Amino acid sequence: MANNTPMMAQYLNIKAEYQDAFLFFRLGDFYEMFFEDATLAARELEITLTKRDGGKDEPTPMCGVPYHSASNYIKNLIEKGYKVAICEQVEDPKDAKGVVKREVVQLITPGTVMETNMLQEYDHNYITSLSHFRDGSYVIVYSELSIGESSIALITDGWDAVMHELYNQPIKEMVVSSDLPETLQETLSEKLNIPLSYQDDVSFNAEYRSLCNNLNDERLVQAFSRLLNYIETTQKRSLDHLQPAKLIELDHYLSLDMYSKRNLELTETVMKKGKHGSLLWVLDQTVTAMGSRVLKKWLDRPLLNQKQIEERFDVVEGFLHGFMERDALREALKSVYDLERLAGRVAYGNVNARDLIQLKQSLEKIPELKTILNQFDQERIGQLSSSLHFPEHIVSLLDAGLQHDPPVSITEGSIIKDGYDDKLDTYREASRNGKQWIAELEQKERQETTIKSLKVGYNRVFGYYIEVTKANLHLLPEDRYERKQTLANAERYITPELKEKEQLILEAEEKSVELEYRLFLEIRDQIKDHIPAIQYLAEVVSQIDVLQGFATVSEANQYRRPHFSTDRLAIKNGRHPVVEQVMKGNAFVPNDMLLDHETDILLITGPNMSGKSTYMRQLALTVIMGQIGCFVPCEEAELFLFDQIFTRIGAADDLVSGQSTFMVEMLEANHAIANATENSLILLDEIGRGTSTYDGMALAQAIVEHIHDAIHAKTVFSTHYHELTALENSLDRLKNIHVRAEEHEDKVVFLHQIKEGAADQSYGIHVAKLADLPAPLIERASIILEQLEQSDDEPLETHTGQLSFFEQAEQANESQRTVNQKEDGVVDALKHINLFEMTPLDAMNALYRLQKQAEEK
Repeated sequence: MANNTPMMAQYLNIKAEYQDAFLFFRLGDFYEMFFEDATLAARELEITLTKRDGGKDEPTPMCGVPYHSASNYIKNLIEKGYKVAICEQVEDPKDAKGVVKREVVQLITPGTVMETNMLQEYDHNYITSLSHFRDGSYVIVYSELSIGESSIALITDGWDAVMHELYNQPIKEMVVSSDLPETLQETLSEKLNIPLSYQDDVSFNAEYRSLCNNLNDERLVQAFSRLLNYIETTQKRSLDHLQPAKLIELDHYLSLDMYSKRNLELTETVMKKGKHGSLLWVLDQTVTAMGSRVLKKWLDRPLLNQKQIEERFDVVEGFLHGFMERDALREALKSVYDLERLAGRVAYGNVNARDLIQLKQSLEKIPELKTILNQFDQERIGQLSSSLHFPEHIVSLLDAGLQHDPPVSITEGSIIKDGYDDKLDTYREASRNGKQWIAELEQKERQETTIKSLKVGYNRVFGYYIEVTKANLHLLPEDRYERKQTLANAERYITPELKEKEQLILEAEEKSVELEYRLFLEIRDQIKDHIPAIQYLAEVVSQIDVLQGFATVSEANQYRRPHFSTDRLAIKNGRHPVVEQVMKGNAFVPNDMLLDHETDILLITGPNMSGKSTYMRQLALTVIMGQIGCFVPCEEAELFLFDQIFTRIGAADDLVSGQSTFMVEMLEANHAIANATENSLILLDEIGRGTSTYDGMALAQAIVEHIHDAIHAKTVFSTHYHELTALENSLDRLKNIHVRAEEHEDKVVFLHQIKEGAADQSYGIHVAKLADLPAPLIERASIILEQLEQSDDEPLETHTGQLSFFEQAEQANESQRTVNQKEDGVVDALKHINLFEMTPLDAMNALYRLQKQAEEK
């Protein structure tokens, strides 16, 4: 625009470099926004939209937020998926020639937030990059900037495998190349509901060599460089807290596809999208935020290495047998703050003195934790204790340098202890002596002038002054008092000796504050040198916290240590870990489970609501709990180490993709069939119900036969197609089981007990009756069912007949209503007869009339 002021020209030039972000442009005590930024921000933040005079042009939309409270506004925008570029004045206005120089000092994005109030305390905040290569492979890099953790996964199984890996991860932002196909970009955005950012520079920065030393594949280095370059570009500051990238060997973990993660509700429920009701809700007995985050990581990646699992079991068992010691351990852990994120804030440069006091208090707990751990008689717990190295030098530095209760601000003083620095002590002594002199001066002046109301005060604008009310001005000596300020009812003065002392006091205070800030930065930089040690401590403490949590929940819920087998899975009196917690006192009915070298497939039949899906889910959750190192809900368990779990439980349309329930069902079944191995667990619930009876039955049987003959995976298959139970005669490794139910007085009673053999019926009509469907409808369904059971060759009653059935039922109802009305008339007439005023003959006649009226019905 031709009529832009120099300031607006500066704004537009900077904004041109940050088109995808709100530009918070610092003007005095406000961050201002203009044009489209202002219009959108006013709507999203619900703040007032104003206009700035544009001269000959249209007025410029503008809005602003106070800089001292900007963090809450930034948080709101970040949570909605936006980016915010912070543009600050980078030179003193006094030294500026023309417009004050301004620069963007940080680009805050959903995946790069570091402020505590913008982070979920108990969840990760991943920024992730996705890189694709010509050979068809993909590399995913996860980085949790707030704790400096990065991990890398190489995927060679195609795009579907990428989506299964990314699904249900706490990803807040995805970085991709600009040439990633549009269709894939749209899929990422829609399926994962995250903003996309772009970074094409994959050149390696030698500064980060130590972070890539364990990466011997050029694809991994390029992918990691993409994310590092994006973070460095946006954050514009030190990234000293970043740890070496950890390679995720996906074949070292039990794999869960996106369908299973959703169906099993590991960390959040399908309906409410919350923690309550999930497996995490039951298992999370951690005390620290770090421990809670690690538990989520373990749930996402159950182990395949039996040795590692057994080591976790050993620790859990040790904690379980030491109740008093474990209780003391939990109490000590409550005083440990989030070491991971505190270390990140130290490196990032946004740590304050209170954060460092939290760091000191946390590190001071390390000796106590070691003492408690050494009381357990378990070798692996002893190894954990040995891994805890008390950083005495850090604690001593912080204890000597920082006040015990410092202010939040690090630029206003009162954060460094007396005795830490000689020069600071000198300044403070001068300031304190000066203030004592001021107090003594006030007393002296009151005595000399006889003005009892005289006072010596201070403000930032006028400095120190002597204030005298106007009624007492005549008592002042004229030779020493120089007028400084006039008020409505008083005058303020300065004297030569007060002026001299003022200069000494203010100079001492100003230098004291400046020195305190420099000393704080020096302490912070010394702590920065020990960040790797703090991060290692955080890792060990987190593991201890998770494992004591496993012991706590195992004791509370009577879980048992499982054993592993190479060819069988046997569970005695197994329970669903979540359902038994939400039943609120109602006893959960436990059941056994057996899959061995003679039985690959359990075909389960039984009525709806009887517990078939619960039985299947509890098997999967028990397997996952065992493979993360937690005891399991049963009396005894012999588990098989599964490499993958596939589930098809529950029915739902995929409205976003325009896919029906049946299509989703077939896609999930196909994914299991295409990827399962003989070491996998497949759970399929009611396959084929979304199409016609014969289509569905044919597909269900073909799927069972294919799994039995070609895959040999351990499988539980529930169905209402009773015809499929005949497969037990032709498939030698298939066994029928059913959920027991009984009829009593024309009602069905669900016993929730798993028994061998096939169910005799589905009790669907009984379930419909429980749902209070209309009685005529239930009666009609019973007639149709009876016809179907008599013969498949006899034609069913026609559609017209079905309508006439309901019409007959309605006519019967109408007839009954007429009868009821007539009976009501007889009753009313009887009520109005006054027997005491009737003769015997009148009474006989009245009774005769009522009898005739009743017979007419």
